[in-house]
Formats: sequence, C-alpha cells, structure tokens
Amino acid sequence: MSADAPARQTTLGGYRLAGLIGRGAIGEVHAALAPDGQPVALKLLSLGPDADDERGTARQRFLAEARAAQRLQHADIVRVLAAGEHGGTAWMAMELLAGCDLVRYTRPARLLPEAVVARIGERLARALAYAHGEGVVHRDIKPANVVVHWPGDRVTLTDFGLARLADAERTRTGLVLGSPAYMAPELLAGAAPHARSDLYALGVTLFQLLAGRLPHDSPSMGELLRQVATQPAPDLCLLQPGLPPALAQVVAALLAKRPEQRPPDAAALADSLRRLHLQLRGAAPAAAGGPKSRA
Repeated sequence: MSADAPARQTTLGGYRLAGLIGRGAIGEVHAALAPDGQPVALKLLSLGPDADDERGTARQRFLAEARAAQRLQHADIVRVLAAGEHGGTAWMAMELLAGCDLVRYTRPARLLPEAVVARIGERLARALAYAHGEGVVHRDIKPANVVVHWPGDRVTLTDFGLARLADAERTRTGLVLGSPAYMAPELLAGAAPHARSDLYALGVTLFQLLAGRLPHDSPSMGELLRQVATQPAPDLCLLQPGLPPALAQVVAALLAKRPEQRPPDAAALADSLRRLHLQLRGAAPAAAGGPKSRA
C-alpha cells in the first residue's frame, strides 16, 4: 500500500475515516466513525497490484480470517466488528482501544515489575487458550499487538485475522514481512502456524518484557534466521540476576526449538503463570498493582 492510497477515500464500507493512528508493514490504522456514529479503529490493507486470481485468493483468505476473528468473544481479545474489501483495499473495523501497546515496556529503562509481566502473560495465555479452542491461531503475537490500559485493567490482544493476509503477501513476494524474531523456528522452515507456535511468540514477548531485549537479534536477516533456527535463547537469569528462576524457566520452555518441548497448551501455561503471579505479588505487594514502581 502506498502512503497516500487510503487518503483517496474518505469512507469504506460505510465507515468514515477520521485520522491516521499508525502505519505498519502492510497497511494503516485509522480512527473512524461507524455508520451509527460509534468511534472505531479501521485497519486498511492493500491487496497489491498482482493478477486478479492472486488478489482474489488474498481477499478470500483475509475475509475468511476476519469472519473467524469476529466469532471470538473474549474480554482480552479485541472485538472485530466488520470486514470487507473495496478497490484493492481490505478493511477491518475493530473496537477503538484506550491505552498503549507493550512496545514502550520493552525498553530497559521502562521494564515492568515481574509480577505484572507474569499477570500480562497469564491473561494473554487465557485469551490464546480460548482462541485456540475456537480453532483460531493468532500468528503474529508481539508487543505491538498487545494494548494495555492500566486505569481500566485491560490487556487486549489485537490483530487476529490480519496475519493471514501477510502470509498471502509473503507468498507472492518471497519476503518475510515483519520481524522473524517472534516466529517459531518451525515456521521459518515452512511449517503451518499452530497453537504452540503462538506460545513461542508469547515467550519472545515475555522475554523482551523481562530483559529489555529480544532473545535473538541481528542487523543481518540471514544471521537472525540462523539464530532463531539453531541458537538457544540466552539465560534470562544471567541477563537479569534478580529474576525469579521459576519465571525464567517458564519463558525458556516457551522458547524451546522443538514444539513438543513447549508447554502442552495455552491453558496449562496460563495456570503456571497465575501461580507465579500470586507468588510474586505476595513477595512484592507494592509492585502488584501496575507499572508505577518502575515505569
């Protein structure tokens, strides 16, 4: 999508664009007004200038995934209201969320207390357990796709239904879109996304929230792919000597190279993180209420 493509239209599917919120690798997010006047977030994605059959396939994949996302009704998953396609632009209307994404809390100077990270991880795992039970895999879990609103005690997993379009774009271009640092090794080898690949991505996210860095990183794409595929993640306890070993062990299990070595499912992970959260909250009650002590 070119930078000015959405600007040529002021409405899509009856939704009136009201201002750009952000721009990503394959599209843009706009504030918009629904036909009933309700504020929403409207995600716009270009289906590209490819041949009609390829674009038609991308459209079908996107709309199928959007319909699946619309079925998800969970307190910690963003509500998808509607979706469609017009003139080569696919769109998805979602609830407009207050708060900020987790990216700001991946910086070393703004790390959250361990109890808060465990609680965020538990809630995301519960949301994934629900989605996986409905047959929906997220495919793109990362800090940018998690919105927190501390006053409302909300942790919201966003962008269900969008990674399938990225898959279609990647098939046509041969490129890896976004950062492969969050992709499980088996996905880089061509395996289909599955529940345990979502758990790996959640492990990368938790690692980043605890350490202020990714487990694997390199300016060279080839070197990054090699690290993800073959190199064990660093020991969190060495990076953060005061980190509770049990929490580091949970994250290490999520980052196992082989899917069968990761937790069996998201529900089991959520149970483990809940126990850790309660233990950490008991050990440091002042840190349990939110990020104020360190953010």
